[in-house]
Amino acid sequence: MTPRHPLTPGGRAVAASAALALVLASAAAGSPVSAAGGEGADVPQGTVAYRSVAQFTTAGKPRDLLLHPDSKKLYVGSDDLPGTADVNESGLHVLDPADGKVRSTVGQAPGPTGTLGRRAVRQLVTPLPGDGTVFVYPLRGIGAAKDGDAAAAGAWVPGAAVTDAGPGPTASTVLVAQGPVLSEVDIATATVKRSVTLAGGDGFAVDAARGTVWFTDVANRRMYRVDTAAFQVTATVALPAGEGFGGFTEVDPETGAVWVGLDTSVVVHDAAGKRLGVIQGADMPRAARFDAATHEAFVVWQDAGDTSQPGSDDNGALTVHRTRDLQEVAKPVVLPGNHVQLGAAAVAVEPGGGTVFVSDPAGGKITRLERSTSPKITRGPADQSVTAGTRVSLTAEAEGAPRPTVAWQVSTDAGRTWRAVEGATSSTYAFTAALSDHGRRYRAEFTNGAGVSRTAPATLTVTSADATTGGGPTDGGAGGTGTAGGTGTTGGTDGGAGGPGGSGAAGGSDGSSGSSGGFGSSGGAVGGGSAAGTGTVGGTGTTPTGGALASTGVAVASLAGCALVLTAAGWVLVRRTRPTAL
Repeated sequence: MTPRHPLTPGGRAVAASAALALVLASAAAGSPVSAAGGEGADVPQGTVAYRSVAQFTTAGKPRDLLLHPDSKKLYVGSDDLPGTADVNESGLHVLDPADGKVRSTVGQAPGPTGTLGRRAVRQLVTPLPGDGTVFVYPLRGIGAAKDGDAAAAGAWVPGAAVTDAGPGPTASTVLVAQGPVLSEVDIATATVKRSVTLAGGDGFAVDAARGTVWFTDVANRRMYRVDTAAFQVTATVALPAGEGFGGFTEVDPETGAVWVGLDTSVVVHDAAGKRLGVIQGADMPRAARFDAATHEAFVVWQDAGDTSQPGSDDNGALTVHRTRDLQEVAKPVVLPGNHVQLGAAAVAVEPGGGTVFVSDPAGGKITRLERSTSPKITRGPADQSVTAGTRVSLTAEAEGAPRPTVAWQVSTDAGRTWRAVEGATSSTYAFTAALSDHGRRYRAEFTNGAGVSRTAPATLTVTSADATTGGGPTDGGAGGTGTAGGTGTTGGTDGGAGGPGGSGAAGGSDGSSGSSGGFGSSGGAVGGGSAAGTGTVGGTGTTPTGGALASTGVAVASLAGCALVLTAAGWVLVRRTRPTAL
């Protein structure tokens, strides 16, 4: 629970920088890195940020917030705004958290004699099962109401004014601080069941999982640990020295760590009271909440509200920290005009941290903030080698909030410059490769409101379709060229025979002995297979009367060499046609 300590700025020097500078006890964590590669164009991949998306001015002067865990409704405890004399906005307001529209207002609660009257709601204590909330109203009222009630049920606690309240050890009770007196009180009747008087203080936080209350005594800079079963003090923990201003006391339900707002810092102790670290800021920490799903703490800082003091600019901030090491999770969000002069702020967090609500009593508004995460590459395109005319498919994926959009880019100069591929805005980009695409690089760029991230580039290699090998030989037509023979395991196949005036192709490779290429007819060249199985270029054919020498595409050293090749080829043919002796 958040104690409502009035803060009167003194003659102290406020930090000169108006921006919130966080000094943490542990080393700064590295930027998130995607295992799939790529890079963040403007911020590191997976960078978390919060941005204001709406402001609600429908609940008077908001003093406390509660996002109901079951009904998901936003409950607001409010005072009357000083500038609206014709309307009294005090009471318990129930809002739609999506748009801030008022579902209902419970403005009536019993006074000290039981008479109903308009009551301000200063603190929301604990949610009721299903819907509704228990709350505190001045000066000693303990009330309970839900959406749609005409009036709240309530009773007044005997004794001094209530300074803080929290969930009780049972569902029917609450814990109440009346200055240094801590009591367990029945919700329905306000009857005090038991109490303990401490050496000082007026605010506390409940650690229900461990049966403990941490009671803060800011004036004497210490905390008392109270066992709720025995209702006795079991330990005293020293707080850092300071000027005596208290902001809040909250317990992380997951770990039991105690977070205390003091002056312009947050001091954190573990469940046993050992100090874990300090978060230092330029403004005053006034509220905090925890999210078990993300293991994060959300802290609201308010300005002093006196612009005559150095460093005071009227602007507060929201910061988010990992609870395990106090490190900052997101860049601080500036809250314009949020200062302590007209009351302490409050904060409510949606499970998972996707939405956060921060009250601004001075401005009479509630700011809704949403979480965004810059794109994080989860899959990038891979290099590909294809032949011209082949269909190419490149795929990339990224996660982020809100969901990122994608646009493909291409570079024709080895990645020095990039341009967008027109119409390529889906996770898969498919096209038919051409020889002109050889050597081009492709990447996907993902964008959302939190940033821009790009995949690592993929290189495309494109070869000519007729440069491939394999398959059987084919004979060339008239004046044509026979195709190459395939690759054999024991010997290459014959090269195709050239057509009239054409040339024979090379024999196959990779055999123990390659067979000869076929004859080029009417002056065609003969393709030959080498003894080692590697096809060699055949020699030239004879030149018909009036005809030109058939060309094989290879420079011929001499006619003598060509004749030698023809002689050898003829010898091979003779061998192939000679009958085999039985």
